[in-house]
Amino acid sequence: MAKAFRFGVGVTRTGPRAQLVDSARRAEDLGYDVLHVPDHLGGPAPFPALAAVAMATSTLRVGTFVLNAAFYRPALLGRDVAALRDVSEGRFEVGLGTGYVREEFEAAGIPYPSAGERVDHLKVTTQYLAGQLPDVPIMIAGNGDRVLRIAARSAQIVGLTGGDRAASADEDPLAERIAFVREAAGPRFDDLELNLAITAMPVDGSGRPDLTIPRISLPGLSDEELLRHPGVLSGSADEIADRIGRYRDVYGISYLIVQMRHAEAFSAVMELLR
Repeated sequence: MAKAFRFGVGVTRTGPRAQLVDSARRAEDLGYDVLHVPDHLGGPAPFPALAAVAMATSTLRVGTFVLNAAFYRPALLGRDVAALRDVSEGRFEVGLGTGYVREEFEAAGIPYPSAGERVDHLKVTTQYLAGQLPDVPIMIAGNGDRVLRIAARSAQIVGLTGGDRAASADEDPLAERIAFVREAAGPRFDDLELNLAITAMPVDGSGRPDLTIPRISLPGLSDEELLRHPGVLSGSADEIADRIGRYRDVYGISYLIVQMRHAEAFSAVMELLR
């Protein structure tokens, strides 16, 4: 049986409390299920921002997309997670990643671990949170084998990047990654929620998205290839809804996250899918 859709919206800037609260209440009114805050130096601090959102809303869930696990000791992170779980009255889901921006580690005065060390720390952190706070859903987002294996075996939500290239006649990177998760998860796969973050979509009625963000994250792809990438949506609301319907039918993806700048435009798509 296909899972019900869930839709999240990400906030990368918060500003004054009133502005953040207005954005959160607008997202709630539009029908979004979750509001996310990322974890980057130069951006908002996730926990105080999400606490403010939780206290100003009643149905909207809150989450991190995603915490740089390497910045946190598991026990100290567990304390913050427990506090936000309580403040939100159980509406918090914690998203974790390995961390990848070397400059942020340097700015924080933290030695930049190797990729393997960062994955090892993600695993330890996930195991600690799962053991100490089993009532808080965990999302793990990534694309590599080791990260997806941890997600498949220990998380409730698997955040997929859509792969590092667009599907072609010969290969489908997203399908391959999901097949990997399925094998790693074994019997628990059917209980996992598969998530995809949308990095670009039309907001002006033109049907064409602004490709600035995906060009940064996927610099090796042409504009044509970016438009075929799972994380980039184009066309009318009806066409986008059809495409997302195929994401669920073909891949089992039922949880989509857009950015706040997409929230109004994407709300028309949500209405078609519910």
